[in-house]
Amino acid sequence: MDYMIRVELHGASYAHYERLHVALAAKGVTNVIAGDNGSRYKLPPAEYIYGGSESVVQVRDAVYQVAASVLANPAVVVTQRGPCAWQGLPQA
Repeated sequence: MDYMIRVELHGASYAHYERLHVALAAKGVTNVIAGDNGSRYKLPPAEYIYGGSESVVQVRDAVYQVAASVLANPAVVVTQRGPCAWQGLPQA
């Protein structure tokens, strides 16, 4: 399954989001998406994707734990990703 993830760290600084990015990347959660043309694009801040066999609830819980280790009481939304289109994202 592929998932789209949004994380909000309430009252966070840029440094908090950098720590979050590194911690999530270590778990295979990335902020880069691949286009049909093979090019890679950077997602908007605090948006991530993940592919794995876990359920949406398991992914949410894992991302929440990582985010909470960076800053208390994060907000996390995880949706199953289907076809996806974008415009204006910078190449990674």
